[in-house]
Amino acid sequence: MTRIPLVDLGAAHEEVADEVRAGFERILAHTAFVGGEEVRLFEREYADFGDVAHCVGVANGTDAVELALRAVGVGPGDEVVVPANTFIATAGAVARIGARPVLADCLPDSHLLDPEAALAAVGPATRAVVPVHLYGQMADATALADRLPAHVHVVEDAAQCQGATRDGRTPGGGGVAATSFYPGKNLGAYGDAGAVLTDDEELAGRVRAIANHGGVAKYRHDVPGFNSRLDALQAVVLRAKLTRLADANTARRAAAARYDALLAGLEAAGRVVLPVTAPGNAHVWHLYVVQITGADRDAVVGKLNAEGIGAGVHYPDPVHLTPAYRHLGHARGDFPHAEKAAGRMLSLPLYPQITPDQQQRVVDVLAHALGGRRGTAERYT
Repeated sequence: MTRIPLVDLGAAHEEVADEVRAGFERILAHTAFVGGEEVRLFEREYADFGDVAHCVGVANGTDAVELALRAVGVGPGDEVVVPANTFIATAGAVARIGARPVLADCLPDSHLLDPEAALAAVGPATRAVVPVHLYGQMADATALADRLPAHVHVVEDAAQCQGATRDGRTPGGGGVAATSFYPGKNLGAYGDAGAVLTDDEELAGRVRAIANHGGVAKYRHDVPGFNSRLDALQAVVLRAKLTRLADANTARRAAAARYDALLAGLEAAGRVVLPVTAPGNAHVWHLYVVQITGADRDAVVGKLNAEGIGAGVHYPDPVHLTPAYRHLGHARGDFPHAEKAAGRMLSLPLYPQITPDQQQRVVDVLAHALGGRRGTAERYT
């Protein structure tokens, strides 16, 4: 059986192996493992790529969200509005500060944070709203920023959208965004890594200080902080992959368009709902997420996995239905769009190196799992 993974990290490594090896040798020769020139160069290069003034490398994406929230003034007892439809780390970063996550529903089509729902969730204790740029496209952070009170900040969770834009705006442009370089991201390290992006020099300085035990110089501690620094070995990997990121995103877009064509017949038959790109978005397809409407989603995932297709679910439970956040006091039915999506979502394999033949096989197996016959692309175009 030929397996098709959800994401092929091996193929991604082959493209940069020589550069990474040479970079690791430089680091080992100089024993500059934390910070240093490789980190400084990556921060400058990624800021330029993201069209922002400042990039502060940190240990991981969850820390990046927490650091950005702390930098805008979120503290214990504050409230932060986050989507019910997101990876648990978004709420976890809020909770780790001692603040309270306040949940808002997603839009029924794109599954991005609903701006109206988020604005309705803002209360006297709200200090920030975190729109999550999900699956490779950006939530409408501008609609939020234009209508929020001055003391409520927008902190973007951009972990899934390296290279995306919305109406020409990049994550963090004019505000602040956190991103993750977890290995499976569009720009992935060889372990955990993350960054905070902003045009605000003062805010970038606060993030850098908090992430370095509260100061920017050795044994100088201006504010309470902790340790969340990007290490040099990860910076080497990220620099090598960054030079290929634009082309990789182009390849992801082409693969998403092939899926759209291959799945058109299943969509017309009412068996799946294809992903929707919100107006103004330049999608980078971190994930290709369909909705299963003609069968039990979990059973379909099992059938795909049994045939060697690395399908996944992002995400099986909205935040309010996880045991960790039961204390928020919500019940099933409180966030209907997020709950409906959680029961129907299915992520299909997508990565820059995926081939048309591999995608054809994915769709053939999916059609069979939905109760149809295996076939050719023409059956679904």
